[in-house]
Amino acid sequence: MSEVAGRRVSSLPPIPAVLIAVVSVQGGAALAKGLFPVLGAVGAAGLRLVLASVMLLAWFRPSLTRYTRAQWAAIVPYGVALGVMNLTYYLAIARIPLGLAVTLEFVGPFVLAVVGSRKALDFLWVLFAATGIVLITPWTAKADGLDPLGVVLALTAGACWALYILMGGRLSRRVPEGQGVAAGMVVAMLTVLPFMLREGHLERMTPGLFAAGLGVALLSSALPYTLEMLALGKLSSRTFGILMSLEPGVATVMGWLFLREHLSPLQWLAVALVSVASAGATLTARNPPPPVEA
Repeated sequence: MSEVAGRRVSSLPPIPAVLIAVVSVQGGAALAKGLFPVLGAVGAAGLRLVLASVMLLAWFRPSLTRYTRAQWAAIVPYGVALGVMNLTYYLAIARIPLGLAVTLEFVGPFVLAVVGSRKALDFLWVLFAATGIVLITPWTAKADGLDPLGVVLALTAGACWALYILMGGRLSRRVPEGQGVAAGMVVAMLTVLPFMLREGHLERMTPGLFAAGLGVALLSSALPYTLEMLALGKLSSRTFGILMSLEPGVATVMGWLFLREHLSPLQWLAVALVSVASAGATLTARNPPPPVEA
């Protein structure tokens, strides 16, 4: 990112910064899905993580050889959770619409926000989220043409997202924030790279595919991470989490605009219910964990 561009980004008000980050992430996911016919979901996930690792290493310059055993004990689980989350998420959107995958993935941070709560309102949010999941879940093999394995993969990505948030809190106490994320991204890349190499995706790489992968890494990792870090310095975790709850809706719109993915009215209702549940749980939680982007 150039110095001029950096100044422009840093001057953005926090709420527009988060909204741009949300659109950027989902635009990157739509672009990545366009690469699946050539690279496959695993190849696209691996390419994104490789390029994102290079970008973050260049930007934050972590001292990888100087970290203690205790620091690596925080970095490795964080990076593995990040890598598995990316891999299962990309495998999910290869099988089900982007908006539904993001909606199901949000179940992970949502559960993290309400676990242990005994507030009556939180039971209402749980009811909303559960209803949304029921509306999405294919109860028969041909229900709405939705792939059951895609649903399971999206929920797995959500579970990894919850772990990623927990591990991120632990990591931030042991390694400076940007450096820890950069080191974790390297671990995430190493987690996914063997699957990418096994499928021979590097042999299909062309300059055009590499450029598209660079766009995915910028839109899905570098730009939103920068914007979110800017916003988190000026917004409360509660406000940040509520804004991030717009992601399922934005993902659904992106899937419709760029991938021609059309949802049924009940699926649109499911997206709305999970988004409201996520925002409500963040609003009423005592100490809401920010659902930081991967």
